[in-house]
Amino acid sequence: MTRVEIIGVERVPEVKPGDDIAKLICSAVDAQGTPLMDGDVVVVAQKIVSKAEGRIVRLADVNPSEFARKVATYTRKKPSLAEVILRESRSIVRMAPGHLITETRQGIVCANSGVDRSNVSGGDLVTLLPEDSDVSARNIRKGIRKLTRKTVAVIVSDTSGRPLREGHVDIAIGVAGIDPISDLRGQKDPFGYTLRVKQTAVADELASAAELVIGQAQERIPVAIVRGYRFRPSERARTAKLIRRREKDLFI
Repeated sequence: MTRVEIIGVERVPEVKPGDDIAKLICSAVDAQGTPLMDGDVVVVAQKIVSKAEGRIVRLADVNPSEFARKVATYTRKKPSLAEVILRESRSIVRMAPGHLITETRQGIVCANSGVDRSNVSGGDLVTLLPEDSDVSARNIRKGIRKLTRKTVAVIVSDTSGRPLREGHVDIAIGVAGIDPISDLRGQKDPFGYTLRVKQTAVADELASAAELVIGQAQERIPVAIVRGYRFRPSERARTAKLIRRREKDLFI
């Protein structure tokens, strides 16, 4: 492997609830002359997956609880938004004015339970993370296989902050067909040293690489193809493998 190519998929129409993401992707890549190939990794922005699955809430329809109002006052967030964030959370990890870090029901620690107002409607609508992003990825992969007879891996990606680092990167919140971690422990480096802790989060790296093409223009380029990376296939892949257990986390 000496070259990896990232191809943005530009002809995906605006996604609506009930849309078939696999069908939209296959039509778009054919239209732009970059049909899928065996071994491709298809990285799909979470936003369009959530839209297709109907994971959209209108804030005006939300009746915040008393607790949500207290959280909203402390974090300086809209009460209805705080209510939605809390509904999507398993626990609150950190709170500060302007910040609400939670553990989602899927086990991901992130800002606002992944509830997002961008690229939806301009403010009143928010998207939620998919109920199970691994299932979402598997369904897209199966759909692509049925339509093209090509065997690909699929990653559902979302933007995330990082402890002790400024800026955001995309991470994998759903995977299908790819082992999300390359475990090199036990192998020897070129000098004969046995690696003891080397585990590479390849699904996160691929999601982040694809984000260079997807960027914030998710409505125009919500999908990217990573071509040329030789990943380890897995039919039982789950992103839970990427989540560090609480007893090993020094920051929570």
